Amino acid sequence: MKPSALIVAHGQPSDPEPPEAEISALAASVGALIPGWRIAGATLAAPGALDRALDGLGAPLVFPFFMADGWFTRSELPRRLVASGHPGLAILPAFGLLPGIAPLAVDIARKAARARGWATAETALLLAAHGSGRSRASAEATRAIAATVTGFAAVRLGFVEEAPHVTDAASGLGPRALCLPLFVARWGHVQQDIPAALRTAGFAGALLDPLGTHPIVPSLIARALADRLIAQGNTAE
Repeated sequence: MKPSALIVAHGQPSDPEPPEAEISALAASVGALIPGWRIAGATLAAPGALDRALDGLGAPLVFPFFMADGWFTRSELPRRLVASGHPGLAILPAFGLLPGIAPLAVDIARKAARARGWATAETALLLAAHGSGRSRASAEATRAIAATVTGFAAVRLGFVEEAPHVTDAASGLGPRALCLPLFVARWGHVQQDIPAALRTAGFAGALLDPLGTHPIVPSLIARALADRLIAQGNTAE
């Protein structure tokens, strides 16, 4: 039987269909990189999407397209898989914990500064992330990425749902500043909350595309799936 995988994202409860289409397109891009696999995508926000995506996949690897292993990946996703009649599926670490994510964030920021003719040593970098009032996972994942960033004039962290909030972190930064959203997609928080917070702060720098939309992302996911399959084969031996 062909190996299979299901890429799962949170989605957007207020408007679930566009994110559902995006995650299906991402699954297709990943599948093109690892021929022979069956890859599907689903969001938790779209009613019935998880059940439909699981149909015909057998016992897929489950890849959480989230920036951290928080409540959704540790509790809600396993619960939903059990409810769909698929208990015991292997759930990989979240996208944001892949080894290539921190280097990708640094590379995006450095290239964005160079594209504007700014020296990194004179550029401030704001990493905007989700945060949470009930889990430390998002903040810890964000701080792990920030710890790898060097060479910038300043590196600040700002969160949507916990302190320090994006507005506070963005305040006082000069025009040579970049805001990189550590989100998987251009959905609600990236479209609305972060721009609003930056406006409130008087942020005069550049708001970059969210990390999860970078063109290299499908290859990072494909590598993670292939590596996990190899590891499972070695364990079975």
